[in-house]
Amino acid sequence: MARDFNGSEIPLKPVYDSIEGTAHLSEPGSFPFTRGVYRDMYRGRHWTMRQYAGFATAAESNARYRYLLERGQTGLSVAFDLPTQLGYDSDAAQSRGEVGKVGVAIDTIEDVETLFDGIPLDHVTVSMTINAPASILLAFVLALARRRGIAFDRLGGTIQNDVLKEYVARGTYIYPPGPSMRLVTDVMSYCAHNVPQWNTISISGYHIREAGSTAVEEIAFTLANAKAYLRAARAASIDLDSIAPRISFFWNAHNDLFEEVAKFRAARYLWAHITRDEFGCVDPKSQMLRFHTQTAGSTLTAQEPDNNVVRVTLQALAAVLGGTQSLHTNGKDEALALPTAESAKLALRTQQIIAYESGVADVADPLAGSYYVESLTNALITRAQSLIGEVDQLGGAIAAIESGWMQARIADSAYRAQQAIERGEQVVVGVNRFVENGGATASIPLQRIDDAVERGQVERLRAFRAGRDAAKVEERLRAVRAAAGCTDNLMPHFIEAVDGGATLGEVCNVLRDVFGTYHAHEGVA
Repeated sequence: MARDFNGSEIPLKPVYDSIEGTAHLSEPGSFPFTRGVYRDMYRGRHWTMRQYAGFATAAESNARYRYLLERGQTGLSVAFDLPTQLGYDSDAAQSRGEVGKVGVAIDTIEDVETLFDGIPLDHVTVSMTINAPASILLAFVLALARRRGIAFDRLGGTIQNDVLKEYVARGTYIYPPGPSMRLVTDVMSYCAHNVPQWNTISISGYHIREAGSTAVEEIAFTLANAKAYLRAARAASIDLDSIAPRISFFWNAHNDLFEEVAKFRAARYLWAHITRDEFGCVDPKSQMLRFHTQTAGSTLTAQEPDNNVVRVTLQALAAVLGGTQSLHTNGKDEALALPTAESAKLALRTQQIIAYESGVADVADPLAGSYYVESLTNALITRAQSLIGEVDQLGGAIAAIESGWMQARIADSAYRAQQAIERGEQVVVGVNRFVENGGATASIPLQRIDDAVERGQVERLRAFRAGRDAAKVEERLRAVRAAAGCTDNLMPHFIEAVDGGATLGEVCNVLRDVFGTYHAHEGVA
């Protein structure tokens, strides 16, 4: 049966034969950039094919990066294990059983040297999905570049560095919001002057959507968070036109193809007006919403995992039709484990087939003028604007997060979506309709992380500590502590500390001592 409403509760007509309102329409590459941030979009260059990867040790992850680059991947995307995301060294008590399991373990500058061995950092852009300790992971990369003699202005890449969505949707925060926002603005300021091609933040709607939000909420809450970062930068006396061009976004590509295309178009329109009209940005590059997309992990099923190839293909198609600058396509086995090399290759091939065989990259914004897509774009703009207004009335994103309001809205949407699946109103093929073998999980080869990985990583870490200059490390950690206690930009101190032999956990522990740690019961529901 056809739906009367989509997942964002937008009413659907049987037939669309007109467009109500065209204020958002303009040429691609022109304000408000609804139809794309570049005039010719993919005619000159395809989006960056950036497969998210990382597991076990730096050496094993390096081998996967080389494997994907050899098969046509055009950018790197690093997945870190949970201890690294939370700023713990691999031998910390909190790390036991988690080292290398959901991403690569990074403790030291030696790990980073191994991770990027043979990879020219001045020719391959690197994206790092890391948040609370993002500035320290960036410091590792900068220290490595300096050792290799690569000028910082030749480096291109992205750190996620979006701690607000950690309080909302993921939970890998360390410090309270105030110090966390300082770390973000320190990176923005430092890179604006020293690493000008680096995207200093990738504001993530992806995890908000994975937590169960609607498309409208994904747009609204992500842009509300973005406004909070702009306010923090302005409060730190940073010229917004010096940092806004290096702000990027990270969106989810979900199942409803036309709504997702419209979502990307609506988000560009809204960001252009936010930056120009609310924050006074005059540089057109500040007004351009550039983004990476990942297909929706939450839609993947353990049952009949081959079906996930079809889901990922449609989601990736939506991202391309919607004008993404960078794309990750999930492996078919990711509902069960980290992707094997073979499933990662198939995911990459999916992008390549879309790029080179489908014809959708031949023109900019090919769905422009569709009665349905334009109507959806208008509806998403209107509804997201209204929801952003609600956040503003609460005092902005930080207040909405600390009160638990934003999390509660997402939880309600997730509950309604799950109810629709359980009632059979939302069909999931192979799960609640067309089910075979009682819906049992398929048996396929899986990527497994052996417990020996943790033992080996801990041994390397301890050998590293034994061989370093302990006095130099202490001196540089004292410098970090002093800078954290005043208003100095922390980035230069982080670079010197990790280059001098300090570990990730040691730097984070200094910051824990100065900033404190944050717990959900203190405000985040």
